[in-house]
Amino acid sequence: MLFDRVKSLDHILASAETRGLKRQLGAFDLTMLGIGAIIGTGIFVLTSVAAEKAGPGMMYSFVIAGFICALAALVYSEIAAMVPVAGSAYTYSYAVFGELIAWMVGWALILEYAVAAAAVAVGWSGYINGFLHEIGYGLPLVWTAGPGDTIALADGTISAGGFNLLAFLISLFVTFLLIIGTEKSARFTALLVIVKIIALTVFIVLAIPAVNAVNFEPMLPNGWGTPASGVGVLGAAASIFFAYIGFDAVSTAAEETKNPNRNVPIGLIGSLGICTIFYLVVAYAAVGAVGAQPGGELSQSKEPLAFVLRAVGYPAIGNWVASAAIIALPSVVLMMIYGQTRVLFTMSRDGLMPRSFSHIHVRFHTPYVVTLITGIAVAFFAAMFPVAMLADVSNSGTLFAFFMVALSVMVLRRREPDRHRPFRTPMIWIVGPLAMAGCALLFVSLGWGTIRLFVIWAVLGLIVYFGYARKHSLMGKQQAGD
Repeated sequence: MLFDRVKSLDHILASAETRGLKRQLGAFDLTMLGIGAIIGTGIFVLTSVAAEKAGPGMMYSFVIAGFICALAALVYSEIAAMVPVAGSAYTYSYAVFGELIAWMVGWALILEYAVAAAAVAVGWSGYINGFLHEIGYGLPLVWTAGPGDTIALADGTISAGGFNLLAFLISLFVTFLLIIGTEKSARFTALLVIVKIIALTVFIVLAIPAVNAVNFEPMLPNGWGTPASGVGVLGAAASIFFAYIGFDAVSTAAEETKNPNRNVPIGLIGSLGICTIFYLVVAYAAVGAVGAQPGGELSQSKEPLAFVLRAVGYPAIGNWVASAAIIALPSVVLMMIYGQTRVLFTMSRDGLMPRSFSHIHVRFHTPYVVTLITGIAVAFFAAMFPVAMLADVSNSGTLFAFFMVALSVMVLRRREPDRHRPFRTPMIWIVGPLAMAGCALLFVSLGWGTIRLFVIWAVLGLIVYFGYARKHSLMGKQQAGD
């Protein structure tokens, strides 16, 4: 039977207690980790992508994506407080739908975390190399882009990348931080979060006085968009969704959280709420200050927030905001790799991944083997491939996971109505279906190319599951009496 391997919540909790990670994070740490994971490439880079797809209508795109994430955060909070263990959506799916679906969710989360980490590392590389060029120490393209990246030179020739050294090195540095300790990583992230919040606050204070109502016309140059078109308000919302993902990484830290029943919901909802407010105000200021018509200067900029400040008369501060992005983006790489390792750690504990993935360092109390392997994989992926275009692919994995979490919470409400719930999602029979519908809407708005890539990834996941994971599953061995 394909769906007979279901692990009870009590079994999951007992396993985490006997083989768990050290609890050392509080509500503030989780909120900072969440903000660190959320505020990054999305707002610093994808604002221009949204402007190209939707024009000033990207204001609506930010609202739509934020609203869907808020619904997802509410359902996440309920099940994360009930089951405060590592693994996030993978673990929840294992308890509700069984091993096969859990494997597919865990496999999809690789798209969210690993691909996103590599994409942000490449984005950071572009920022830092731009800064190095400004001071006369810029690296040539062969060392700042993968072999798939090319650039047209002034003499008409085409230069190709080779190995993105900067993206490779930042990925390894972040991996080192994660190995030496979760608490140290959280403190490092908190410092970078402060830098990002200051940068966005400065941008808002300087850009809002320059807002002109004329810049919001026409509001919807590409309309609302149609499913799979990848343009319009919905297409931009599907891309902007990348700017919000990361808050769910808070749930992967549940097993390392003190008083998780209270602190995990605070971290999830608090981090998303703070970031959503910032995003909406930043989007309003950017559009109102310089306009955001498709094909315009904002839509073509690689550093849109810095461009806006330069355009409204603050070039030096615009350069500082770009520098802030350079300083702060590593925190996003850190949280994406962190989330990936905790999911793989839990899958290893279930026998679906190699046993070495769940080995914990005696001194640092971290899953060092899987962290090292994940970090090296992300580093090489960032160094060798132009992964910025894979942001939508990352979104596809996240949307699938969010959909399954919302469904899981509703199923558990029916299946185990009397189980203690430290946090209860309000109006679950409205919030849950709306979260699922919103995820489905954004998924089909990603475009056919992205959907095809997700399907290919899912098929590959099934091959790995039946070729390796199912044979090594601890649940399967227990059922067989081994």
